[in-house]
Amino acid sequence: MAFDVEMIQRVYANLGERVEAARQVVGKPLTLSEKILYSHLFAGTPTEAFERGKTYVDFAPDRVAMQDATAQMALLQFMQAGRPKVAVPSTVHCDHLIQAQVGADEDLDAAKNKNKEVYDFLASISDKYGIGFWKPGAGIIHQVVIENYAFPGGMMIGTDSHTPNAGGLGMIAIGVGGADACDVMAGLAWELKMPKLIGVKLTGKLSGWASAKDVILRVAGILTVKGGTGCIVEYFGEGAESLSATGKGTICNMGAEIGATTSIFAYDEKMGDYLRATSRAEIADAASAVKAHLRSDDEVYADPAAYYDQLIEINLSELEPHINGPFTPDLAWPLSNFAKAVKENNWPERLEVGLIGSCTNSSYEDMTRSASVAAQATSKGLKAKAEFTVTPGSELVRFTAERDGILNTFEQIGGVVLANACGPCIGQWARHMDDPSRPNSIITSFNRNFAKRNDGNASTHAFVASPEIVTAFAIAGDLTFNPMTDTLTNESGEQVMLDEPAGIEQPVKGYAVDDAGYQAPAEDGSGVQVIVSPTSDRLQLLAPFKAWEGTDLTGLKLLIKAKGKCTTDHISMAGPWLKYRGHLDNISNNMLIGAVNFYNDKTNTVKNQLTGEYGEVPAVQRAYKAAGIGSVVVGDENYGEGSSREHAAMEPRFLGVRAILVRSFARIHETNLKKQGMLALTFANPADYDKVQEDDSIDIKGLTSFAPGVPLTVVLHHADGSSDEFAVNHTYNEGQIEWFKAGAALNIIRMKQAANA
Repeated sequence: MAFDVEMIQRVYANLGERVEAARQVVGKPLTLSEKILYSHLFAGTPTEAFERGKTYVDFAPDRVAMQDATAQMALLQFMQAGRPKVAVPSTVHCDHLIQAQVGADEDLDAAKNKNKEVYDFLASISDKYGIGFWKPGAGIIHQVVIENYAFPGGMMIGTDSHTPNAGGLGMIAIGVGGADACDVMAGLAWELKMPKLIGVKLTGKLSGWASAKDVILRVAGILTVKGGTGCIVEYFGEGAESLSATGKGTICNMGAEIGATTSIFAYDEKMGDYLRATSRAEIADAASAVKAHLRSDDEVYADPAAYYDQLIEINLSELEPHINGPFTPDLAWPLSNFAKAVKENNWPERLEVGLIGSCTNSSYEDMTRSASVAAQATSKGLKAKAEFTVTPGSELVRFTAERDGILNTFEQIGGVVLANACGPCIGQWARHMDDPSRPNSIITSFNRNFAKRNDGNASTHAFVASPEIVTAFAIAGDLTFNPMTDTLTNESGEQVMLDEPAGIEQPVKGYAVDDAGYQAPAEDGSGVQVIVSPTSDRLQLLAPFKAWEGTDLTGLKLLIKAKGKCTTDHISMAGPWLKYRGHLDNISNNMLIGAVNFYNDKTNTVKNQLTGEYGEVPAVQRAYKAAGIGSVVVGDENYGEGSSREHAAMEPRFLGVRAILVRSFARIHETNLKKQGMLALTFANPADYDKVQEDDSIDIKGLTSFAPGVPLTVVLHHADGSSDEFAVNHTYNEGQIEWFKAGAALNIIRMKQAANA
């Protein structure tokens, strides 16, 4: 079925007028991204041009999507806003809290029992405030969204960093923190710095073992984990039009790994085919009627270098399958070079587990291509030598794949089908290992492979590839195997080769499902009661953060100087901690426990300046809070990359950290810090990072005249009586400075709602 058809029709009704107005104010032809951005201004019809990378702009997204781990905090915040119903169509998807342990049915039953309190809370609060609710087992948020809600030319925000998956259907879809989602659901503008644009021209056509996944693996190798920061990546060219809609979604999904604001493709026949296959023919027809506005202007395609801030060109006909990793998603290896890299770097050659699925690669097309490889193994007398797991992206895909015999094909080579949920991709994996400290290798079709990401084990070398490459490697059980050139020994002792994978984009018999798992909200939620037990260790109502005291901050203690990569997984781990996503006090006990302390190269052990002793990071910070002393966290480059989880900002705020001072920030995390009333600061001179000492007391000056574009001053008071003073930069605009002064953006929302009541 098609959801929110009237809203989509309104978007298309205004599109032509707004695009033409934008073309006039910008004064030149427009890219697709610019057309969608300018047609979604909170003020309506464009009246001025905005400078890319500099101007903050207020937008009006069409919808909001939330997964269950982040929805808890987002909706706890929304409860404080005072509205009777969400202002835009919104959904909650229960996909993060299901642990992969045995198999789909058993794991889903265990999750429903273990998480009943949370699921009941999310179901009831969704019912009350007019939010669509997708039950546990319905599927992974991004696959469900592309199957049901994404539409060409729309704008969506979602409380998960892989929200850009919807770009596969031509939608600007951006990952945000729960506070941003709360703003939009409350009817307020959503603020974003006008993104820069990276154009990726795709020529040629994929063939053989190469897949859409290899496009983004290659792009990640080119741009690195921060090369897309502050940018929208826009794909175009005849190569782009040859890719399926879900293949496009895979590419957009993993754009989060290069730090991109989002990624997008222009509307084409492949998107129309997918919309029709998923029972949305009327949306395909409506999009086709405004197709000229759902692609860049012809002049842009004729001379792309003149319209994009950066241009990359990839010939799909020459693209080789890639394997990225370990420990970072941008370490890109062409398949032909991978075996050599494994040997030269002494990575464990024996592959222990291959995992396919996740929000990135769990479409019907992905399943059929992988199954074609698995079927060959059966016919040629091969079994998977590594453990092999399959995670369908949604109940629609799972049901259809089971009907068509695809899941049975995987099971014949020893595959285990897991629940329609995130599972191992986000650390929800009860992995069976004899020795978790033993160096080992796994390969996945997921999107992230940071240390400890999948199984919590720092010694696990995780690699990322397409589902069909993962399947081939699982059959071989060997990372030095190249399915394009190498043979395998079958059960009869014969040497056999795997043929190229083959798949189909849409099921021949059409999609089918008995129960997709959707619960519509009550027409009138005023009588629905949302109950949160005061004794719960899973859910906790929020108390507002205190407003700024009106003075400079002095006498702050250094909590930790983080060394090297510090992602949101390091700041607020997932895995077993996901159960506390709705309880700020309890989840704060994981704050920065994964960050490496610069002074001892250890995790979760920092010096308590009040006692001189070393302790766990959360415990030391709680001691400072109890003593009424604020603190500062110092970090390195791209601090806060990875997941959108706002808990990584809320935990330090809750425990009394006053400022995060780093060499550079990842976009979402910087915004999350601002939303929670924190100071997000960067060294004006990155070398000043080296001046910070373990026993420092820190002053932050200039706050009484806090203004956009004006640096603040940090003074380090060292234990030997000396001091260092230097400038620090910030990107706060006037509205964001008001968030800081009020104590949080939510405090301003609540005050405005009260004034309008």
